[in-house]
Amino acid sequence: MAGLLASALLLTGCAQSVDPIERLGKKAAEGVRPHGPTPDQSYRRWGLTEPLARPPRPAARALALAPQTAGRALPRVVDHVPTRDRVVFLTYDDGAEKDPRFVDMVRELRLPVSVFLTDTAAGPDYGHFARLRELGAGIQNHTLDHRVLAGLPYAGQRAEICGQQARLRSRLGARPRLFRPPYASYDTTTLRAAADCGISALVLWRAAMTPTDLVYPHGKHHLRPGDIILVGPDETTGVPLQQRTTLVLRRVQQRGLTVGRLEDYL
Repeated sequence: MAGLLASALLLTGCAQSVDPIERLGKKAAEGVRPHGPTPDQSYRRWGLTEPLARPPRPAARALALAPQTAGRALPRVVDHVPTRDRVVFLTYDDGAEKDPRFVDMVRELRLPVSVFLTDTAAGPDYGHFARLRELGAGIQNHTLDHRVLAGLPYAGQRAEICGQQARLRSRLGARPRLFRPPYASYDTTTLRAAADCGISALVLWRAAMTPTDLVYPHGKHHLRPGDIILVGPDETTGVPLQQRTTLVLRRVQQRGLTVGRLEDYL
């Protein structure tokens, strides 16, 4: 009878070891759990209900320049990238906000972002942006002093743009190809100065994140593939940058989109 019972227990997988050392070892093994969130659960830490989809690998394609002016090709001005890929692009301005949680978010979600820096806002501590750059963030130009450029003489505009090119190269080793004029204010002189500073595109935006939701300066009031999104500084409510980014990502996912790397498309 005892032999039959033992055989039945083995067949049903219910046999237990009687070795106390083996039982202790099993208990210890069962108690071991990996520390921190698993990759599949990281998105929950950042207020998302599902993982952020990985963007497709874009086909290599050069951005067409704007029509020639006075015999020279000028940078293209864009607020939207023509693409069939279901991606949008996250861009951030100035550099006044140095939210360490945002760095953690970019790392854990592998989030592609582009940061347009103004020296007077980002400095003197460029270390925050060095950490973002190590995570793959694009470092781009937003002038030295955040002045309104339209109407300024060529020399003044060139000093603002080329001066920040040199500053970002010396502080971060970056060589920006993209430029965002402060307040989206530019003229033909801006394009000429930007071209002479090595800029290939002026980047505006089609949607902007307020402390509460996305707003659209023109066009359809919803996100489309290829849209450039501005997550600007919040000087009123104090909602952290990481939280505002979460709000954007929720809207992106609701449209069945994900986030691509702007520099891969421009």
